[in-house]
Amino acid sequence: MPLLVFALAGRGVIERIRAFRSKERALRIAAGIAMIALAVGLVFNVPQALQRLLPDYTSPLQQELADSEEVSDALDLGGLVTDENKDLDKCTNGAEELESCGTAPSIKGIEQWLNTPDGQAVDLASLRGKVVLIDFWAYSCINCQRSLPHVVAWDETYRDLGLDVIGIHSPEYAFEKDPGNVAAGIADFGIEYPVALDNNLATWTNYRNRYWPAHYLIDAEGTVRHISFGEGNYAATEQLIRELLQDADPDVQLPGATDVVDETPEVGSTTRETFLGSSKDINFGGEAAYRAGTHEYSFPQAQPDDSFALDGDWTVETQFATPAEGSARVRLNYHAAEVRMVVAGEGEVIVRDENGREQSIRVDGTPRSYGLQQADAVAAGSFTLEIPAGVQVYSFTFG
Repeated sequence: MPLLVFALAGRGVIERIRAFRSKERALRIAAGIAMIALAVGLVFNVPQALQRLLPDYTSPLQQELADSEEVSDALDLGGLVTDENKDLDKCTNGAEELESCGTAPSIKGIEQWLNTPDGQAVDLASLRGKVVLIDFWAYSCINCQRSLPHVVAWDETYRDLGLDVIGIHSPEYAFEKDPGNVAAGIADFGIEYPVALDNNLATWTNYRNRYWPAHYLIDAEGTVRHISFGEGNYAATEQLIRELLQDADPDVQLPGATDVVDETPEVGSTTRETFLGSSKDINFGGEAAYRAGTHEYSFPQAQPDDSFALDGDWTVETQFATPAEGSARVRLNYHAAEVRMVVAGEGEVIVRDENGREQSIRVDGTPRSYGLQQADAVAAGSFTLEIPAGVQVYSFTFG
């Protein structure tokens, strides 16, 4: 308020209003005190504390908007509409029939291509006459990891029959921008089709995308005919691939459809992906404020379901948390059949479940996903992880 009043009004107002002239010195002192108080409040996160104490009067309206079918349809695509992508919203997310959604936007702003001869770029215009599937993914994304076996199977089955798959690797984390890390992920998942490193999210933006994974199916004329966001819908997508291949070449002899198990978890049945970086912390269940910097934490007496808490001295960075000195602990309460953690660095992570069973996981190198549990059915559980100094914890994922 002092900034607003005095910056906009200026000395002119003070000089014209008698009451201000007579009390100018006092007003300046009061404004200075207010500015100092504001700075101190910002340092100690007072505004955030006040925000948490105030009731959220807009939540019913937000929920009503979120539950609206019309709003959900309108929000399927991101913003930044251009002449290239303006017709994409003619597609319906996950439709079971072919649609016509304009000429496919170009692949642009790519830092590097992998799995192409001499790293050559792939131009969509050169692929006219072929069916193209564009897959937006990131190698540490658990949703992508469950989707990739389907994409790899489609590539292997239909590659010689007119299908070209292009992976657009759009990073969520900084470490996912490293070509070596992506190349290792490509090898792990058995990907043989071209992969573009969209490190600045230029192609992601050009396709108005905002999901990992996301599939855009393009016909032989270069028109987008199908868009599917997130996991699932694999049978419908494959059927539409087959239809477009037959449209492109009526004489094509297609084999039977692929038979990859759909491991998409039921919506809401598992704990949501949990991030430990200060820029995107989700599901923190501790009692202290969670913020960037080095702080001491302790486990709460009653930790909520589907949350994590810290114990010991931790340094919280933008994208990860790491013990400040020695070792420190993480307690994770979850609902899932599969539990994985994305960590980096070097050290031995000790994992104990709620029954006292213990396992040791050796962490060595760049960030990657490590399995903590693989069960047959979704169930509630808890892990306590002892993290040594030198290991960075990025996130926990669930399936």
